[in-house]
Amino acid sequence: MSLEFSRLRSLNLSNNHLGQFPLTICDIPTLTEVNLSCNYMDSVPSSVGAMSNLQTFLLDGNSLSELPCELGSLQRLSYLGLSFNQFSHVPQVLERLASMEKLCMAGNNQETLTLQNFRLLHVKHIDLRLNKISVVVPDEPDLLRHVTQLDLRDNQLTELDASIFPRLEVLHCERNHITCLKVKGSLLKGIYASNNELQQLDVSPVPSNLTYMDISRNHMESLPDWLCEAKKLEVLDVSHNLITELPARLFCSNSIRKLSAGHNQLQKLPERVERPLLEVLDVQHNQLVELPCNLFLKSNSLRCVNASANKLEQLPPSSLSEESHSILQELYLTNNWLTDKCVPMLTGHTHLRVLHMAYNHLQTFPASKMAKLEELEEVDLSGNMLKTVPTTIINCRRMHTLIAHSNSIEVFPEVMQLMEMKCVDLSCNELSEITLPENLPPKLQELDLTGNPRLNLDHKTLEQLNNIRCFHIDPPPTFSSSEASGGPAVWSHGYTEASGVKNKLCVAALSVNSFCGSREALYGVFDGDRNVEVPYLLQCTMNDVLAEEIHKTKSEEDYMTNTFLVMQRKLGTAGQKLGGSAALCHIRHDPTDPSGCFILTAANVGKCQAILCRDGKPMSLSLLHNVGLEEEYRRIRQHRAIVTEDNKVNGVTDSTRIMGYSFLYPSVIPCPYVQTVTLSPQDEFFILGSRGLWDAVSPTEAVEAVRNVPDGLAAAKKLCTLAQGYGCTDSLSAVVVQLSVSEDCCSCCCSDPPQPPPSPGLGTYPSSSTAIKDRPSDGSLPVPPSSCSEISSEISTSEMSSEVGSTASSDEPLQSSFVLLQEHPHHPQLHLHHQAQLLSLQQQQSHTTSQSCQYLLPGSELASARNCCALHPACLAGSFQRQLSSATFSSALSDNGLDSEDEEPIAGVFSNGSRVEVEADVHCLKAELSQLSPSQSLLPASSSQERTLLNLPPPPPPPPPCTPEPLEDSIDLNLAESENGLERDESWQGVGAGAGDGGKFLGKRRVNGSVARQEKSHNLIEVAADAPSKKSGGYFTAPAQPDPDDQFIIPPELEEEVKEIMKQHQQKQQKPAGTDQPTDYYDTPL
Repeated sequence: MSLEFSRLRSLNLSNNHLGQFPLTICDIPTLTEVNLSCNYMDSVPSSVGAMSNLQTFLLDGNSLSELPCELGSLQRLSYLGLSFNQFSHVPQVLERLASMEKLCMAGNNQETLTLQNFRLLHVKHIDLRLNKISVVVPDEPDLLRHVTQLDLRDNQLTELDASIFPRLEVLHCERNHITCLKVKGSLLKGIYASNNELQQLDVSPVPSNLTYMDISRNHMESLPDWLCEAKKLEVLDVSHNLITELPARLFCSNSIRKLSAGHNQLQKLPERVERPLLEVLDVQHNQLVELPCNLFLKSNSLRCVNASANKLEQLPPSSLSEESHSILQELYLTNNWLTDKCVPMLTGHTHLRVLHMAYNHLQTFPASKMAKLEELEEVDLSGNMLKTVPTTIINCRRMHTLIAHSNSIEVFPEVMQLMEMKCVDLSCNELSEITLPENLPPKLQELDLTGNPRLNLDHKTLEQLNNIRCFHIDPPPTFSSSEASGGPAVWSHGYTEASGVKNKLCVAALSVNSFCGSREALYGVFDGDRNVEVPYLLQCTMNDVLAEEIHKTKSEEDYMTNTFLVMQRKLGTAGQKLGGSAALCHIRHDPTDPSGCFILTAANVGKCQAILCRDGKPMSLSLLHNVGLEEEYRRIRQHRAIVTEDNKVNGVTDSTRIMGYSFLYPSVIPCPYVQTVTLSPQDEFFILGSRGLWDAVSPTEAVEAVRNVPDGLAAAKKLCTLAQGYGCTDSLSAVVVQLSVSEDCCSCCCSDPPQPPPSPGLGTYPSSSTAIKDRPSDGSLPVPPSSCSEISSEISTSEMSSEVGSTASSDEPLQSSFVLLQEHPHHPQLHLHHQAQLLSLQQQQSHTTSQSCQYLLPGSELASARNCCALHPACLAGSFQRQLSSATFSSALSDNGLDSEDEEPIAGVFSNGSRVEVEADVHCLKAELSQLSPSQSLLPASSSQERTLLNLPPPPPPPPPCTPEPLEDSIDLNLAESENGLERDESWQGVGAGAGDGGKFLGKRRVNGSVARQEKSHNLIEVAADAPSKKSGGYFTAPAQPDPDDQFIIPPELEEEVKEIMKQHQQKQQKPAGTDQPTDYYDTPL
């Protein structure tokens, strides 16, 4: 071997299953670097001393507990990795390694740190992270002069006297329980002591070389005065403490460039400001009533100020004359008490680019003041009492983001004339009309107009907004949710999303108010950190997986866990090297509980979390899985994973349980934390949020912020706006689900099992006014919007085939549409808007072949009321409630996401993503169906398709109600009839074949009222017949608002054909009752 590898210098055998040290490598004297990390070795042979030229020797991630004395003969060895082994003490042989400068023994079993063992060591850097050290046995300081860096993060220390290291330069001791810290300051350059219980910090002498100091998240009540004398201190982080005042001369420092003092108890800042070099000042979440009067006058270097979440009523002047020297670029003042008087104080900040003044008491923003802020690029004025946006905003030529939701704005601002405009959010206002220029800004990506009940957009305006990637709008007032619901709802929701600083939306939300065709709901939030693929795939598919798993087991923990595990496989190639956090909340009615209560099951992996507000206080429904949990740390260590210095598993992710990252299995797994609670009248709402939301807003603050906000959309908007105002620059997503659970909320006077509640806050689907958008001109994928209103282009995705990410597949036989609908009854694909004048029950009994769903003419009188449950006040004879489809798409793909430049249009879909839809719902009809004879009852899904296509006689009575998902619970079929008038059975066969290919039907509604364009990646298959050609502009020639006398709007191209079909349908309805066709044979086609 020595002849064969005579020139070999580096050998890497890491991440194998070596149980013993490979002795043959000791015969290669030329080796200078050997990597044997992450194996299963428990000893090192004495022959290792033969590798005399070895300089780097990596043995991390094994099961070593001792080293041979022959290792001491490696005099050239400068780096020895012993981290994540089983050492309980420092091996004595290390004293003989004169060239070794760094001792890496993180993740071992040391409980006592005896400094005498370091006397004869020559190391400068000691890494003892993630041990179990609780006691430090001191030694003479003069014997430890060689140590310059000490890392004791993630141990169990309660006190630390690091002053015995006289030449210490950098100290890391984060995430311990230290209450008192002593450090020698002669050569000290950096102190990192966050996440402890510090009450006292002693540094002597004054650290003249100190540049960085982080003592955040401790219990400090005051700061030492020597901070003002540290001449080289540049970054000082004292946030999340109990500090009541800062040192008087802190703003006189000529070195501090960044000061973070947020989340303390400061009532005032030092008044003495003498031209400091301060560039970033963060004093959010304090009790400040005012800022120093000369803060802006004498701080010529100040670029960013964040004073959000205080009690500010006024601002200090920016200049004493018309000439200003301010270079301030970012000013965050969200959640204060500022009034109109503060606006003139802003005019001196002529270089201001970002201005956040959301949730203050502003009533006006004078146009003359806005005119002087010409360099503004991003403005957030949400949550005030503004009636107008200043007209001079048109002078801000660089403006790209205007957020002004939750005001009283009546006039649409002229921001559409700004060519750099990308995002306009004017939701939850009082707009009645909008005026647009002839050409919209070319970079405009999002326009949110939801929550404006008086807004009336004509057809021309809608057509002009066709090319906006995300355009969100409310349903017409005619179809308001309050009218359609007919009574109080148990739950309603709202959600919103926001892109990060790089304009990437790496989050997604899922909201299904009526799930699985029963009294259930499903909500979710997904966060891909920096990737858009994983959250989008989770959003598309996870609800379908859950619907399947519910039928396999009754245990909440089991079906939730199985959902995450199956979803991991469906991620395919996208989940191999990418990952994402996920949080799901499933509300279901427990039929076995006599009290009829609803139960909420929450599951999460990663950093997405859910919080329940119970009696006004936050109750956590989630758990963050990281190496800080002892159980998780032991598990990843069993699988030979290592934790890098940034606290990430194998340097990839700081979550030990997360979706994706398959290459890290079994160290990183998708097994979720599951918690189930029984909902009670004390439960007011729950919040699902992405990582960025909870990093910026605490659960307590989130609950207090939205507890008195009556609308779910406005509540979700507020949470994201607060997070951005507090400095979050990541993608954000928030879902707020408001609960109205009464003691008898689930009691139903019907003898059969309960039916699904009406979709909270949902009205009948409008005929035409909801805009459907074109594919982007650049060829990228159309992006689903992120609004939260009540009618929208919700997309029902089916399973996206069994291989969403393209590698994982399940070869299942093709199935027809009826079988698929039985397995996935949560897809209400085809909804009919019926007339209120229905056939009587006697007519239905006499005509067994006529379908159960007849037409309802809007405006007609309802039939006589029958007894029904409190949740279903509108469930009269023959009335129908709209059911939600299986997935509410809310994420918008970024420019580098799943876009494809060369994708072909999906067959049967208009090029702008629109298509003809008919809607049919069967809701709360068990009382009626129970009166039918067995031959008249609806077929079970397992046999209905076969009997329908083969023209067989009706089957025996359906199975008992306990059978999972009988067809009578909910029948929602989605058919797109071809132009040549296919026969009924032929069209069914075509749909069945298409569904068997892996996708069911892509709906075009969204539960929250936004409008999304058709998605067509990852095997999303649209099943439709030949569609009519697209008209100019991408819209049907339909009125801007639906006519109340119309049951639904028919495109002109199909008008004659539909009339003929309807005529044939009426003739078939009059056939004698003795026919042998099943009752569900004649669903109205379009």
